Amino acid sequence: MFDTKVAILVRDDLAMWQKLNVTAFLATGIAGAVPDAMGEPYRDAAGRPHARLLGQPILVFAASAEVLQRAWQQAIQRDLTRSAYVRAMFETGHDAANRAVFAAEPADAPDLVGLALHGPKKDVDKATKGAVLHP
Repeated sequence: MFDTKVAILVRDDLAMWQKLNVTAFLATGIAGAVPDAMGEPYRDAAGRPHARLLGQPILVFAASAEVLQRAWQQAIQRDLTRSAYVRAMFETGHDAANRAVFAAEPADAPDLVGLALHGPKKDVDKATKGAVLHP
């Protein structure tokens, strides 16, 4: 049904609140980067408008540090749309600080705790190889 796929990989050793926080932030990154992936606004039975959601499923995976690094490399090689969350972002309190700590990470091997990908199905599947659906 969809030519593209959205996948979020989250470190499997994070606390639950961290997993949820990372997943939420990464999903907004994809929504912002791929506006065409957004569905139409929702309306409830009273006709009140509600925000749009991504128009396709998002698969959430648990991944080790190694799997995240492999996915990072694959995503760059395949030019997938990506949003990333590094461990240092847990210590910041606002977007500018998040961008600063992200920019300070090694470009080829950031300390990833989460990664969201959007792109052609086969490319996202290759990038997420080794990750398992989050329980």
